[in-house]
Amino acid sequence: MRAYRFASFGLEHLRLEDRPRPEPRPGEIRVALRAVSLNYRDLMVVTGAYNPRLPLPATPLSDGAGMVSAVGEGVTDVAVGDRVVSHFVSGWIDGPYRAAYVNTTLGLPAAGLAAEEVVLPAAAVLPVPEGYDFAEAATLPIAALTAWNALVTEGHLEAGQTVLTLGTGGVSIFALQMAKALGARVAITSASDEKLARCRALGADATVNYREHPAWDRKVREWTGGDGVDVVVENGGIGTLATSLRATRAGGTVAMLGALTGLAGETNLAPLLMMRIRIAGILVGSRAAFAEMNAFLVRHRIRPVIGDRFPFERLTDALAHLQAQKHFGKIVVEHR
Repeated sequence: MRAYRFASFGLEHLRLEDRPRPEPRPGEIRVALRAVSLNYRDLMVVTGAYNPRLPLPATPLSDGAGMVSAVGEGVTDVAVGDRVVSHFVSGWIDGPYRAAYVNTTLGLPAAGLAAEEVVLPAAAVLPVPEGYDFAEAATLPIAALTAWNALVTEGHLEAGQTVLTLGTGGVSIFALQMAKALGARVAITSASDEKLARCRALGADATVNYREHPAWDRKVREWTGGDGVDVVVENGGIGTLATSLRATRAGGTVAMLGALTGLAGETNLAPLLMMRIRIAGILVGSRAAFAEMNAFLVRHRIRPVIGDRFPFERLTDALAHLQAQKHFGKIVVEHR
């Protein structure tokens, strides 16, 4: 069996190696992966930005889909031959989030999916949604479920309300698709007019080029008649938070889920306090929320937007493409 490993941080140290085929223990299953999708977290893990104290060597990647190839003793809900998709926070089955769940996230510290086969807890997979292929299913565990929790679980989005989502990566494009299906109006930002045109084709009601309009909160407020949006899907981090707060209506929600511009820094808390804005931290979601979201996607016939596909042997190239931020939607890596 082949798997990617890195013994030092940096894309240049990611190597495809022959590894022993893993065998499931009681309560576990083995999945023959057919596709994985990339998240910015994966890039941060490999470069050391996510956790510079991560024990090495390690196998990265968090999201994948494939077919069950073996089951361990006591597993009854999953069978050999089942088409499954991974669940990122594998220990979070339902109920409120608990601090211990962070230790069960796939792609480190739990199992990484940059391999031909992987062993996971049986509860760490769900059935592939009806009508989805493996590549489409592989885009769901982090990007789609993060968007779902930002809009539904924390944002309590209702028909007729407004959403702002930043950029045109996987989370933002899923947020656009889901929000439109929920009956909301959506604004989206990008530095690319070509990408913004693609967003309008997907149903975006307002688009803002943030290079042309650095104070993009003013354009968003203008679009909302001066009020600001009900929910911001905030994946930029500390560098965009202040502008996102200014773009949010009184009593609105900023769903904080990413850190493309960094984790630490200064911001003005006045809008947060004076406008009674709520910041909700998002760490993807539970398995129960995943199942609920999958039913929604099938019911509304939402299909993932896959901007780029790479073969498994070119995983490093795929991560470099993600690092360049030239993608639209999701990047998928497929096994032949």
